[in-house]
Amino acid sequence: MLTISNIMNNRSIALLPKAQKILGQFGENIKFARLRRKLSTEQVAERAGINRTTLWNIERGMPTVTIGAYCQVLFVLGLAEDLLKVASDDELGRRLQDAELIVKKRAPKKK
Repeated sequence: MLTISNIMNNRSIALLPKAQKILGQFGENIKFARLRRKLSTEQVAERAGINRTTLWNIERGMPTVTIGAYCQVLFVLGLAEDLLKVASDDELGRRLQDAELIVKKRAPKKK
């Protein structure tokens, strides 16, 4: 597991291997989107207002990069709206909500 230190309050979280893999794929998707648009790292970094090292970390799926930097790069690539798709179709959440609606409360006990 990867541990990330939070500089603000010196707490750390353990990033599960599956989460690491997802972030890695996310970064790779961003890199491929940049390459399909034939944009250099210099161009994207400059337009996003970040340095090339940060862009390189984003394309590697590093969890230490702020969500704002990821968002800026997605905006430059014309993909910022994709962030709205995250958790938009929360199937598990809807099932849990529906299950709770179906459960009826018990009648009060007779004395």
